[in-house]
Amino acid sequence: MDAAPITIKLSYKGKSATLTDIPRRISSRDLLAMARSSFPLGDVDGTLFKLLFKGKIIAQDDAAVTTTNASTNANNDDPQPAFPEGITIPNGGAKVILMATSSQRVQTLNSLRSDPTLRGFDDPTPTTSTAAATRPPHNYWGPLHTAQNPTHKFRTLAECPIASFGTRPGSSTPHAFEARRLLERMVLDPGIVAILTSRKLFVNTLGEMDPIDDRVMLKTQHGGGKCLLGYNTNRGLRIDVKLRTEDLRGFRPYEELIGTLIHELSHNWVGEHDVLFWTNYGQMRVEYLWRHGCLMKMMGEGGRGEGGRWTADLAGVLDMILPDGGKSVKGVVSYDETEIMNHICRSVIAELAREMAQHGIPVQVVAPAIVRFGKELMEETRKKKEVDFELGGGHRLGGLTLDSSSEQLQQQQRPLTAREKALEAAERRAREAEEKKKQSRE
Repeated sequence: MDAAPITIKLSYKGKSATLTDIPRRISSRDLLAMARSSFPLGDVDGTLFKLLFKGKIIAQDDAAVTTTNASTNANNDDPQPAFPEGITIPNGGAKVILMATSSQRVQTLNSLRSDPTLRGFDDPTPTTSTAAATRPPHNYWGPLHTAQNPTHKFRTLAECPIASFGTRPGSSTPHAFEARRLLERMVLDPGIVAILTSRKLFVNTLGEMDPIDDRVMLKTQHGGGKCLLGYNTNRGLRIDVKLRTEDLRGFRPYEELIGTLIHELSHNWVGEHDVLFWTNYGQMRVEYLWRHGCLMKMMGEGGRGEGGRWTADLAGVLDMILPDGGKSVKGVVSYDETEIMNHICRSVIAELAREMAQHGIPVQVVAPAIVRFGKELMEETRKKKEVDFELGGGHRLGGLTLDSSSEQLQQQQRPLTAREKALEAAERRAREAEEKKKQSRE
């Protein structure tokens, strides 16, 4: 026995039409044709139509079908019913929506690249391409610099979680993936690893600073128009660095980011920008540059990273290490350690002079301590360097393996190094300054 005819109520762009006495088993093809004829559609060349019932598509044009070749569907020998068995039709009739979409728009949407941060519901596991996109660039600094110190390190990394960088159509700002790769590059930088290891530092989080923080800073504080490039929360609990340029179209120069990171690390001991702070910061800058200089001078291929370039070149600090900026092949071998250290100290003092001038402090008050620290660091390296470097692991520089931990340091019976002396002095001066503040308040 055939099912009773049904009523279909069509709607299209605010207009409605009612079809009565429609066979219950009407095909999707025939229903779509009736819906087309129920409305004055006008010129519909290149337009695809579909019918929706209770949120589900019951009939639609194929992407390759237009009104000019719609007759092709008439040759379909096995038409599908618009309302299969099991679908309940309300007594008042089936409410069906007719929708139209430009075929060109459909093709454009299908050609867009999907966002790799989103996972489908069918497969919750990351795909190979997604895993590759999020994989950190472990070999950027070379095969010998692929991990942080197991104890003295940045525990976690955090790209900006608020702004949807690089996800909007037509966006020119780097994606959050790229920001994370840059943070990875910073924490694996041999100079940064050396600073954290020698000074026994542990930072819970290194994060990307939200660009809005800078604008809030300018409004709430009278900084004379100076941009906020980073900040240290609770003396090392979290350090944030402003990675992106003002127009958000790219990242700031790497050497500028590292300078900001070392600046914020110095705030682990001293909060104010006083003489103690600039002394400690300048010594950390010397240590950073000396590390890269030693990799060039004493480790040969161990000092080369991506593309066979020196790590100092990748870090953008060749001109601060070598007087000729590494422009010639003889640049590394033609200078002895004293010349390299002297140029490093001059470069750091010149850098400090520009930065300290903004705080009204002459660089002459910290220059002697910078030069003295450089000499002590150079002498320490001379005494402890080993001539035989075995490729494949355990390369040593200054008596410390590249993967040395605090346990190894404690096991070595030796006098305090220049870095440990500087650290001890910085902590002592910080305690004294804190005690003076307490006494003045009392």
